[in-house]
Amino acid sequence: MTDLFDAAGTLREAYERVDWAATSLGPVDGWSPALRSTLDLALRTRAPVTLLWGPEFVLVYNEAYVEMIGDKHPAALGARTADVFAEIWDEIGPMLRSVAAGRGATWVEDMRLLMGRRGFLEETYFTFSYSAVYGRDGAIEGVIDIASETTAFVLGSRRLALLSRLNDRLADLDDVPGLLARALPLLREAPRDLAGVDILLPERAGAAPAMPDGDVVVEDHLGGRRAWVRLAGAPPTRGNAVLVAGLSPHLAVDEAYLGFIRLIGTALSQGLNRIRARQAERHAATIQREMAEALQRSLLVPPAQPDHLRVAVRYQPAAEGAQIGGDWYDSFVLPDGRLTIVVGDVTGHDRYAAAAMSQVRNLLRGIAYTLAGGPAGLLTALDDAMAGFGVGMLATCALANVEQDAEQEAAGVRTLRWSNAGHPPPVLLLPDGSVRLLDTRSEALLGTRFRPGRTEHTVELPPGAMVVFYTDGLIERRGTGLDEGIAELVDVLRQRAHPGPEEVCDHLLEHFLGATEDDVVLTVLHARPQQ
Repeated sequence: MTDLFDAAGTLREAYERVDWAATSLGPVDGWSPALRSTLDLALRTRAPVTLLWGPEFVLVYNEAYVEMIGDKHPAALGARTADVFAEIWDEIGPMLRSVAAGRGATWVEDMRLLMGRRGFLEETYFTFSYSAVYGRDGAIEGVIDIASETTAFVLGSRRLALLSRLNDRLADLDDVPGLLARALPLLREAPRDLAGVDILLPERAGAAPAMPDGDVVVEDHLGGRRAWVRLAGAPPTRGNAVLVAGLSPHLAVDEAYLGFIRLIGTALSQGLNRIRARQAERHAATIQREMAEALQRSLLVPPAQPDHLRVAVRYQPAAEGAQIGGDWYDSFVLPDGRLTIVVGDVTGHDRYAAAAMSQVRNLLRGIAYTLAGGPAGLLTALDDAMAGFGVGMLATCALANVEQDAEQEAAGVRTLRWSNAGHPPPVLLLPDGSVRLLDTRSEALLGTRFRPGRTEHTVELPPGAMVVFYTDGLIERRGTGLDEGIAELVDVLRQRAHPGPEEVCDHLLEHFLGATEDDVVLTVLHARPQQ
């Protein structure tokens, strides 16, 4: 008979060291067929699986599960669940007892648990299911737990959302008090990541440790730890402001955490630099505005217009002030004949944002023309290039390719394939007058330190269909969220039939432009019927 622990891999010795006879499971040769077969299945899978067996829920598990419980292994093997997970027993114990009592399987998604697995109570998140395992007599002998740790995803999404809101709040400031009034309340609403936050202006920043701009210094403070980041620029006084943030006692101070703190510092630095630029440029607003518009338009070349496809574009700078925006559009044909549409938005409304926009736009053009990949692969490569060339800005971007195979060509149908890096969703206008928001799950902005896998989406474009791409400046209003602006955009497009892409652009600008406070980019793709 095959040794029960043959499939245990690196855990084989740990299994053999356990005195199973001293546990409620008893000697291994007396284990029930249900326990043997279920454990064999668990040991042979690469997904994290544990069995919680018998009335004491004794733990047996596979190699993949070890990483999830950290330094609880190897003592957890053969131990009672209530002892191993004493700190979370109040949360998981009732679920286990319910399953063992025959009330059915459980399912939880992204459950928060403060788990002691690295020497401190760590904030962790798991998606898992407890299911009963039955013996030959039909009685429940144990519970199987199939789990996936989602800590990195939950923390990354939470932090990315905070950074996005922070950048939105800092986009249109005129003075430092306004930055403090907008940034501090938002940052103080995130106690799970930031245990107390302050921004020290130069006159109060003398207590900060020595550090270069943008670097994070961590120090012990009153039984905890706090991080310092020196911010770039602090108008109108000399010196630098400093961000000081308490660090959560429930999170490991790893590179992801420090990178998040660093990005907050970057966003604040960009806000301070924008304030400085506005104050310095206000005296020459008219001349600088003309220069800004000339520079912006020089970067936004006329779009490609291949056969049976038409692309209409509009660029409208912000209504007030001498600003250079980070919004851009692009349209070009790849060597394989695919039309590529790009609409993007680098955070900021100053010359730094314009410079970063120019870099990002040109990098993307070169990458798209060189790599024979789809939109998701191109955005991933652009992320890497931005990091390699030190483009220290965040940006959103919607990137789409128009494709057509031989069968589609005969029917005049095309496919739009796109990937979205944190950008407002495109809108599809069908020939029958219906309107569809091409909304997908939000993905990371370009320029962040998070590297989740990017995804692609497709939609069929029948003859006469149009797709509207835009930047958030078109729909964003002070005091109104983006969701409300997107809903208004869809309603406006439903209210009137449009013969072509130019008319769509004119209609949208006529409706929205009077209330816009940001740069606006519009790109409308029209899949014209073939003659």
